[in-house]
Amino acid sequence: MIAPRRFAWLSIAAAALTIGLKLGAWALTHSVGLLSDALESIVNLVAAIVALVALTVAAQPADDEHPHGHTKAEYFSGATEGVLIFIAALGIMVTAIERLVHPRALERLGLGLAVSVVASLINLGTALVLRRAGRRYHSMTLEADAHHLLTDVITTAAILVGVAAVMVTGWTPLDPILALVAALWIGRTGILIVRQSMGGLLDSSIPPGERARVEALLDGYREYGVQWHALRTRQAGVRVFVSLHVLVPGAWTVQRGHDLAEEIESKIRATLKHATVLTHLEPVEDEISYRDQDLDRQTAPED
Repeated sequence: MIAPRRFAWLSIAAAALTIGLKLGAWALTHSVGLLSDALESIVNLVAAIVALVALTVAAQPADDEHPHGHTKAEYFSGATEGVLIFIAALGIMVTAIERLVHPRALERLGLGLAVSVVASLINLGTALVLRRAGRRYHSMTLEADAHHLLTDVITTAAILVGVAAVMVTGWTPLDPILALVAALWIGRTGILIVRQSMGGLLDSSIPPGERARVEALLDGYREYGVQWHALRTRQAGVRVFVSLHVLVPGAWTVQRGHDLAEEIESKIRATLKHATVLTHLEPVEDEISYRDQDLDRQTAPED
C-alpha cells in the first residue's frame, strides 16, 4: 500500500498549493465566489490528510482483533471527506447570503481570474492522476478524492464564468448567486460521498458487472453435474470477499471435490483482484444441501 499513500501525498501537495493561489485570487478581487472556491480547497487539504491516515491504517496486515485486515478504514476517510464537503457548502452559503444583503464591488478581476485558472488546472491534473491510481489499486479513498477534485474543477469553472460575467456586466449580485449554486452542488457531492462510504461499511456487494462475471464462470461447471448457490460478495476497501456453496455428485472422492473447489477459487481470484474466496462443498443429491442458502441456515424440520 506504499504506492496509494504516495498519491495521497500528491493530493496534499496540490491542495496546499491551490489554497494559496485561490486565497490570493480572493484577496485580489474580494469575490465571494472565489472565496467559496478557496474554502473548498481547504476542505481538500483536510480530506487529503485524512485519506493519508486512512490509507496508512488500511495498509496494516491482519491481526487477531482484525482477521480480515484493516481495509475498511478507507470508508471512514470517505465519510469524513463527505461531511467536511457538506460543512464547507454551508459556510459558502452563509457567506454568499451575507454578500447578497451587503453587496461589494469586485476588484482586479482579470488577475484574480488568471490565478484561479492556474489553480483549477492543478486540481484537474491531480484529479486525473488520482482517479487512474484509484482504479488501478481499487482504492475507494483515492477515487473519492479524485471525484472531489473533479467537482472542485467544475464548480471553479462555473464561478469563473460568473465572475467574468460580473466583469462584463457590472452586476455584482451575480457573484454571490453563483456562489450559492456552487454551494448546493458541493453539498450534493458531500452527501453522495457519505452514502457511498456508508454502503461500504454496511458490506455492500461488488458491482453487478463483476458479480455477473463470477456467475458466468460458475455456470460453466454445470455441464459436469456441478451446481452452486449461496453466492455472497462484499467489498472492504481494496479487498473483495466471496463465499459460495459448491454442490458436487456425492460419488466423488474428497480429493476430487477439493481439487474442483481449489480450481474455482483460483479462477475467481483471477477474475476479481484482491479477492479472498471461501467455498463450501456439499453433495448435490442431499436435501440438506439446499437448506442453507440464506444467511442464517435453516433448521431441520421436526418429525
